[in-house]
Amino acid sequence: MDDTAPSTKLPVAIIGAGPIGLAAAAHLLGRGIEPLILEAGDGVGAAVRDWGHVPMFSPWRWNIDAAARGLLEASGWTAPPDDVHPTGRDIHDLYLAPLARLPAIASRLRLGRRVVGVTRQGFGRVRTLGREAMPFEIHAARADGTVEVVFARAVIDASGTWFKAAPAGASGLPAPGEHALAARIRYGMPDVLGVDRGRYAGRRVLVIGSGHSAIGTLLALDELARGAPGTQVHWAVRRTDFARIYGGGDADQLAARGALGQQLRARVESGAIVVHAPFPVSGFRAEADAMRVLSLEGTSVVVDEAVVATGLRPDLSMLGELRLDLDPALECPRALAPLIDPNEHSCGTVRPHGARALSHPEREFYIAGMKSYGRAPTFLLATGYEQVRSIAAAIAGDHEAADRVEFALPETGVCSGPKTGAEASSSCCPAPARAATRGEVAAGAASSAGCCGQSADAGATTACCDQPEEAAAATGCCGPAKGVATVPSPNAVEARPDDRQFAVVAASPRRGCCSPAKG
Repeated sequence: MDDTAPSTKLPVAIIGAGPIGLAAAAHLLGRGIEPLILEAGDGVGAAVRDWGHVPMFSPWRWNIDAAARGLLEASGWTAPPDDVHPTGRDIHDLYLAPLARLPAIASRLRLGRRVVGVTRQGFGRVRTLGREAMPFEIHAARADGTVEVVFARAVIDASGTWFKAAPAGASGLPAPGEHALAARIRYGMPDVLGVDRGRYAGRRVLVIGSGHSAIGTLLALDELARGAPGTQVHWAVRRTDFARIYGGGDADQLAARGALGQQLRARVESGAIVVHAPFPVSGFRAEADAMRVLSLEGTSVVVDEAVVATGLRPDLSMLGELRLDLDPALECPRALAPLIDPNEHSCGTVRPHGARALSHPEREFYIAGMKSYGRAPTFLLATGYEQVRSIAAAIAGDHEAADRVEFALPETGVCSGPKTGAEASSSCCPAPARAATRGEVAAGAASSAGCCGQSADAGATTACCDQPEEAAAATGCCGPAKGVATVPSPNAVEARPDDRQFAVVAASPRRGCCSPAKG
């Protein structure tokens, strides 16, 4: 590091002790750099524990960081079988908890420290001269209300987004009545078949959202309904492009993810799940012993409970005194935004990326993991592991290693450009995964092409199929879903994407079908 950098005797502060934060610590230790992990909860993996009942789409081989694996195996730990799909609870109990117990991690872990502010020592956001020579000053609140101040040479924010759910309102704000009826509304993925069973059994339940959290909750409620008479499952969807919602099926290289959408399709087509679409939520209103959920379409549905699964948002409040370069729409690092924008991508077209794409004007500050995607959908844990490997290399001054991509991810079978209504489609044109070159990673940060090889400026509005439109529709490629049982709304509207999940992949370019963004 140069003479203007803060002292290398200070640690690198890591905010969050989830999978990505602990992986960051392992990579820093591997480079002889001292980490300091600040965790708000009373144990590691607080978010993972919260969704502990949820099975992962990806098997164990994608969910264990290489540097963390090395530390664990040196202690005699045996990894779970590569091809087994863990639940969140498994991730915590079999991986994160043993990792946190290692002396190398435990001695650098401070629990019950909620970071409330990050700045430069003696410098607010405005002051420039001499800024980079000052260490980071981090304020962490303890449970008793006192604030601990720590100093660091660099900061990696891996605090995630799990505890900041997006509201139900289609306009991005809480819908009128949403707060007043909070006792009937849950966010995320309740444990429908476990601790929350009594809340939903025999009730009319509306799930709002169309991402994988919504799909998983719908399937759990459907299973509950089979054994709990009177349980009714309703699904509110902002758009009507069900082929994209159901996903890639057999084309998805993560089989568990592909199967999930197909299970939902079967239950919808059987009539077990009542679909309300398009149904952009506009309000909630108390009605007798229930509530009425209203739509911008002028329709409504009366239910007892609602589960809102419309995505997550980053909490940026603690970063107000730092100089960040964030995309104004997605609230992610600006260089990353073209690679993950849900207006342009619904498939595995995101290039692997590292420190360069995640850096900010505030030197040596990085946002990694789920939070790095801002409001865009989430990604595989392996994506975050590659991010922090690259960041640790950059902090160590090894820029060649920071720029080198060392992995390739499985892609999703959902590879269409943005479509609306009946025009929406799902691609059947997967490209083989491979590792990108160093040059491709640098180029990816300046992406100007959208999914399917079209210019993002022009807007990717055609389907990613080489077949003629008629043939594609007949084979199910790029055609609307058939046989969907819906409750129609009077007017079709263009609906914005909400919380679809994207896999990150380095894909070989293929003409007209899900080619990666080009520099």
